[in-house]
Amino acid sequence: MTLPEPADNLRVVTINLQGERFALETRHVREILDPGPTTLVPSAPAFLNRLINVRGRVVPLADLRLRLGFEQSAVTIDTRVIVLEIDLADEPTTVAVLADKVNEVREIMPIASSQTPKFGLRCRPDHVRCIGQLGDGFVIVLDPAAIFASSAPRRGSEHATEHHLPH
Repeated sequence: MTLPEPADNLRVVTINLQGERFALETRHVREILDPGPTTLVPSAPAFLNRLINVRGRVVPLADLRLRLGFEQSAVTIDTRVIVLEIDLADEPTTVAVLADKVNEVREIMPIASSQTPKFGLRCRPDHVRCIGQLGDGFVIVLDPAAIFASSAPRRGSEHATEHHLPH
């Protein structure tokens, strides 16, 4: 993980996942949508087993809660889909993630350290871009490219079926 220089603030959107606050850099965020119909992809990893239609494009939808070790929960009035553009294998890739709630866009100060702690985090250290100062506390800035890198969506699923997100 490469951290920015301590003086370089990051612009992030903060999100909630099962009561915990995380952040995603705004440079990856393309849009934020209300949840809608999804298509199940059999044999895909549990956290990445759905597709959505984003303005005519088929986009894989990840449940970050499952990827980070939380339990899946029902969609609420606050649930949002965040459409991201990330580099996977040096190719721009559009993906979407579920968030229990989108809070705000703000600048944060990355903590100047060479690595994230190997204990005390709910998620794998390689899924963390950095830890940032958020008011009097801290926020984990996720690295979406690392989260998706080992689970690139499979192409050509022949048995996809239409579903709606659980309510």
